[in-house]
Amino acid sequence: MAAAARNAPPSLAARGELRRGRQALRVAIVDERGRRLHERGLAAWLRRVAPPRARGAVTVVLVSDSRMRALNRTYRGKDYATDVLSFAQLAPSPDFGVPSPQSPVPAGFLGDIVIARGVAKRQARAAGHAELDELRLLALHGLLHLLGYDHERDNGRMRRIERRLRLKGGLREGLIERASE
Repeated sequence: MAAAARNAPPSLAARGELRRGRQALRVAIVDERGRRLHERGLAAWLRRVAPPRARGAVTVVLVSDSRMRALNRTYRGKDYATDVLSFAQLAPSPDFGVPSPQSPVPAGFLGDIVIARGVAKRQARAAGHAELDELRLLALHGLLHLLGYDHERDNGRMRRIERRLRLKGGLREGLIERASE
């Protein structure tokens, strides 16, 4: 799924970040067949709100609910379409270190964020906001998981960071708050 992100040239903004010595977050949006999608500013929004340590490449993959159900069944043992899954390319180390030299994963590739398009549409409708806002919430939530955050085990750390970044991006409600209601 992530081949497109590995081969994509950095955007103009990313090239500027690279010249300044900071590796920017690069975001590719693709469908389940790996074809590039242009989702009205989703990639730019995610780059803008991402925490500073989010450096490298990430792929946001928009899939059908049936594909998400199959992934959720395979990787989590749950037979339903969930909204978002994150597939990190490397297990996060305590210091969020560099991949080992033996790793087949390109340096700087964080992983894939997989979003079920139908679930996102239904959740947006139920929350009373635009589908794009829901995609933004899901992509941010997935990115934080790729960076090693885990709202089930971190005593509220991910919730606080997600809230701060969401508000920075103009979104009011987050997934963690919604799930705890």
